[in-house]
Amino acid sequence: MRNIELNGRTPDLAETHRLASVNYGHFTSMQVRDRAVRGLGLHFARLADGNEEFFGWRAELDDEHRLRELILRALGDTRDATVRVSYVPGADPDGPPDVVVAVADPAPAEPAAPLRVRIDPDFRRDWPEHKHASTMGLWRAQRLARAAGYDDALSVGPDRLVREGTVWNVAFFNGDQVIWPQAPMLRGVTMVLLQIALTMRGVPWTMRPVPMSELLDFTAAVAVNSRTARQEIASIDDLSYSAGDKLAELLGEAYDSVPFDAL
Repeated sequence: MRNIELNGRTPDLAETHRLASVNYGHFTSMQVRDRAVRGLGLHFARLADGNEEFFGWRAELDDEHRLRELILRALGDTRDATVRVSYVPGADPDGPPDVVVAVADPAPAEPAAPLRVRIDPDFRRDWPEHKHASTMGLWRAQRLARAAGYDDALSVGPDRLVREGTVWNVAFFNGDQVIWPQAPMLRGVTMVLLQIALTMRGVPWTMRPVPMSELLDFTAAVAVNSRTARQEIASIDDLSYSAGDKLAELLGEAYDSVPFDAL
């Protein structure tokens, strides 16, 4: 961690204790490159939605301007970083939430080795449409997957429809088009940007329910989140996918075409 600020300043000991002991709030994570972000407006919209859902608080008209200032202040002279912006309860429970900006090292340019994923039918996030602080379930699912010899976990609901990974959305390819699961889940910023970019590039895609039984029909699977747009998935349970399939290339090229928004 390079820096963390609360409402634009270093938190004192009492504030640090409050941040560490109250697990309530919501956040968004973004990759900053040369002090610019892909999909910045989508990140701000996510935060505004989270404030209404978890705090019953509507953003002020100048809130985006304030967020830009808080992010730039926390970055200091840093130009490339991973930035997490969180809204947490303030000292006054009836007042507006506080803003925490955490600055860490940027994600690697290249994705990690292809993932070996385990289906976890018990893993389901609370309030799945929001990116919130209740993350114990997803980290437990990931820990159990690793203990069983896998890298990560994929949520499948009681309806046997594929949902999402622990901290990522999943995309599939059937040789003709990109398929995104439609289910109770987080619509990640990277996923939305990819869908827009694929459309702009004339690459066919659809978002629809994906039954677990259909995993056999796909040629490739890729995990996407704020850290990568093309993390290949080598296998889901005992079903293997070919490395170097067209899907990762399609998503990588689409994401590279997305413009940056200056902070």
